[in-house]
Amino acid sequence: MPDVAIVGAGVTGLSLAYFLQRAGAEVVVHDRAGIAAGASGVQPGGVRQQWSTEVNCRLARESVEFYAGFDSGARLDRCGYLFVALGEESLGRMRADVALQNGLGIPSRIVDADEIAELVPGMRVDSVLGGAWCGEDGYFDKPQTVVEAFARGVRVVIEEVANVDELDAATVVVAAGADSGLGLPIAAEPRHLFLSEPIAERLVEPLVVVGERSFAAKHLANGRVLAGDLAGDSRATVARGIEEFLPALSYVPFPILASGIYDLTPDHQPIVGPVREGLWVAAGYSGHGFMLAPAISRRLADAIVASGGAPIPEFDPARFDAGGLAAERAVI
Repeated sequence: MPDVAIVGAGVTGLSLAYFLQRAGAEVVVHDRAGIAAGASGVQPGGVRQQWSTEVNCRLARESVEFYAGFDSGARLDRCGYLFVALGEESLGRMRADVALQNGLGIPSRIVDADEIAELVPGMRVDSVLGGAWCGEDGYFDKPQTVVEAFARGVRVVIEEVANVDELDAATVVVAAGADSGLGLPIAAEPRHLFLSEPIAERLVEPLVVVGERSFAAKHLANGRVLAGDLAGDSRATVARGIEEFLPALSYVPFPILASGIYDLTPDHQPIVGPVREGLWVAAGYSGHGFMLAPAISRRLADAIVASGGAPIPEFDPARFDAGGLAAERAVI
């Protein structure tokens, strides 16, 4: 009988298995379809440190440091993340976030429109007031390779788990994203990305995010250009964003629509910790599991091995009963 059975072979479940095995636990991972068969197989591999809550800033910084030394066979391209502000309210939030981030050692900064034009050659900044930039943020060239690297040496069983109480293990961890169940407040929200065919000429190196236009775009390492409507799957939103900000993409076709699921919680923060004796959960990462998984899974593995209770108080499953949630605003 294994020490721990994990339900879900995405980046959350597999990174937890990785850290549990390093701590000496015997682990088996169950998944109905296979490694990275769900949301972890769609995500484009972004890793950033720009967040609006202290806990996520700390976890993201630790995860970036882990990934920098992780032998995954993939390369982290520190191309930078640029969050664009069109109005004073948006820029004011970014100033507050950057102040928080700087206090935790994250080298983000506020930039004006002229500097944005230098950071993103060819970008139109007529309607831009400023933004927030971190040059340490970036993308993996082969993100699914990273997920698969966590699975090395892990026993993965392909089967549907209908009842977690039937799993033969001392401890069970449900890490099945929006399908985790257990009466938790996790909602499945569809998210979509438009992708081009590979293009040799580099058109937009950093990730550009314009929240007030629900628009984001980035040229990935595999040559495909990514463009997104952050509020849905509207090609019109993408076309307007390109016209207003990134005219170099005007003639790029986007024939591929890649769809996935965000497992959203009411405060856009993960649910991580014990649900009852012998049953734990790690879900509700609100679309940012790849970015935060290493730091969260290390803490969760330590707590499970030592029977240490809630590993991250801010993510305790019982927090929703208490009210006063500290919501994460920097969700894209």
